Amino acid sequence: MAMVTRITKGIRISVTTRYQELYSRPEAKQFFFSYRIRIENTSDTEVQLLRRHWFIFDSAAPSQEVEGEGVVGQQPILLPGQSYEYESACNLTSEIGSMHGTYLFVKTQTGENFKVTIPRFELVLPFRLN
Repeated sequence: MAMVTRITKGIRISVTTRYQELYSRPEAKQFFFSYRIRIENTSDTEVQLLRRHWFIFDSAAPSQEVEGEGVVGQQPILLPGQSYEYESACNLTSEIGSMHGTYLFVKTQTGENFKVTIPRFELVLPFRLN
């Protein structure tokens, strides 16, 4: 389980991934990966996460784009120094893929919107299928 991290405008995004063997069915080309994201506000201003925009690459299927409000039904507000974590998942049709994207935040006191980069992370089996 590797971690990737990126800081944009004082917001640190860290991602770890895990292959979920229990929920996967390789014989049916179903590969289930979970990912845990930690969002840390290292800036000196209060912010709120408004939207997410994902690009999902699956080596055996067309790329997907997913956009929507918040994350896992939440639009967390983070004071300076606070963090928020959530876990989600992605089902691929192959054992090799990746995800990356952006979050749209707002500075709650000024109303200024800004985008934060979600670093590209790999969705790859930790072992080789026979």
